[in-house]
Amino acid sequence: MTRISFYILKSSELEKRQAFACRLAEKAYHQGHQIYIHTASEDHSQAVDTALWAIRPDSFVPHEITDSSDNQSPVLIGYEDKKPPRLMDVLINLTEEQPMFFSQFERVAEVIDDNESSKQAGRQRFQFYKQRGYEIETFHV
Repeated sequence: MTRISFYILKSSELEKRQAFACRLAEKAYHQGHQIYIHTASEDHSQAVDTALWAIRPDSFVPHEITDSSDNQSPVLIGYEDKKPPRLMDVLINLTEEQPMFFSQFERVAEVIDDNESSKQAGRQRFQFYKQRGYEIETFHV
């Protein structure tokens, strides 16, 4: 069954949320996982793509935005209702809703920042997962 982790950030800045998601993707990549980062829009996906290039000067995380079924990078970035083109291990959700395809992943990381709309949407997702019996962990970052 899919394991769900909520990461609660103290910051309300979008850039810090993206940076955290990028560090999480980097860590999972170095552990050998296939990661799908889910965003709300093409512009947000572009911003995450740019942020992944700038994580750290000594780091490289091969990634690409999904635009076809031939995406082979270990880290893919998708948006809206686009499903990953293949089975992957880890979903990092940067949207305010749980993607309908979340259950195909072994792990789901929900990144919540410190603004009211993000927290409210996070509470709703937490209840959604809890009511369906998913194992949930919460980390305050």
